[in-house]
Amino acid sequence: MTLSRPNLVKLLSPVAVFCVLLAALIAVNGGHGLELPGPSRDVARSGDPVRDAQAAVRAAPGSAAAYALLGEAYLTRARETRDPSLYARAERAFDAGLRRDPRELGALIGAATLAGVRHDFRAELRLGLAARRAAPDLTRPYTVVFDAQIELGRYAAAERSVQRLVDLKPSLPAYARASYYRELTGDDGGAIAAMRLAASAGGTAEGIAYVQTLLGDLQLAHGRAAAARDAYREALRALRPYPAALAGLARVDAAGGDLGSAAARLRRSTELLPLTANLTLLADVERTLGRRRAARADLAAARAQHAVLTAGGTLPDAEAVLFEAGHGSPERAVALGRRVWRAAPSVRSADALGWALTRAGRPAAGLRWSHRALAIGSRDRRFSLHGAVAASRVGLGREADRLFAVARRGRAALAPSLARRLP
Repeated sequence: MTLSRPNLVKLLSPVAVFCVLLAALIAVNGGHGLELPGPSRDVARSGDPVRDAQAAVRAAPGSAAAYALLGEAYLTRARETRDPSLYARAERAFDAGLRRDPRELGALIGAATLAGVRHDFRAELRLGLAARRAAPDLTRPYTVVFDAQIELGRYAAAERSVQRLVDLKPSLPAYARASYYRELTGDDGGAIAAMRLAASAGGTAEGIAYVQTLLGDLQLAHGRAAAARDAYREALRALRPYPAALAGLARVDAAGGDLGSAAARLRRSTELLPLTANLTLLADVERTLGRRRAARADLAAARAQHAVLTAGGTLPDAEAVLFEAGHGSPERAVALGRRVWRAAPSVRSADALGWALTRAGRPAAGLRWSHRALAIGSRDRRFSLHGAVAASRVGLGREADRLFAVARRGRAALAPSLARRLP
């Protein structure tokens, strides 16, 4: 496929938010004061990158680059062990690097990544722009800049950033972000095409598994269950076990009516990586199967994960608002949704606040926020369903029918409780 250089983004398209600094997949803890622990059971093993980076810092305590490498090593270890305390150590290492050299690229990118995982997207953008000024011809700064711009609702700037990223280096991170941008703006076919390019671009096993999973999510949102299953299996061939791909296969199972298999796969996925979205989906499946005690336990685990994130300094996001609206207090969800919108005025935040308002008995206000969520052309099936429910409750039957029709086309991607809302 020939790629035209300045208009690639217009030819391509995207899935769910792709923050492709793969070192940052789970939550971050805050902290103060840098520690350089000696070899210990949790950080020192033969050939251990953390231990090697600690040794480099001791050998060159004035080196900003050495501290940046230490921070990256902690990020990698945190991903591998799901130990959020290691993110505090990463933060301290990056801060130490930036004190020594405010233009150290590795420390800027690492600190930006941490800010993004914490949902502090304004800090992520500030640090990403500083990295871009330090290295305007490298791709790494553009990844964090784009991710922050998307979450802050700055879509025109995000389009320019992803185009520059593709121009500099057409690669897995570039194509995946182009895919996400196009999905958000309603070019679903282009989103799939771009994600296929990302999947074929090569990279680490983890990166390939990640984009194959995103490709599966896109296919499922279009009702192509067989194609989605193939993509999730490709992800597992690249990296087994891969929790996100297992969760994807579970959604395919649920869409086909095999809720028992869906529950089993989701249990395995959440044992490996207890993401709140998948725990909530597992609770939904268990409740549909009549396993109410198991569903309550799953929701309790999801609440515990939210508490861990909050205690670690992570700001709430749209998923937290949707969880509170569906499984807590809709009124608290409205207040939380307004806070999330102020911090990150994206279409995802608008959708979450709109649904919270609808659940709280204010569908007219909810519909206004749904219009914001859909304003840039997104055909997200959940956005459409939320808007359809609000429209139906205020008596706008024609608009409700139109939005329900969009949601029905992606019924396979909806959780059972949402799918039951479809007429």
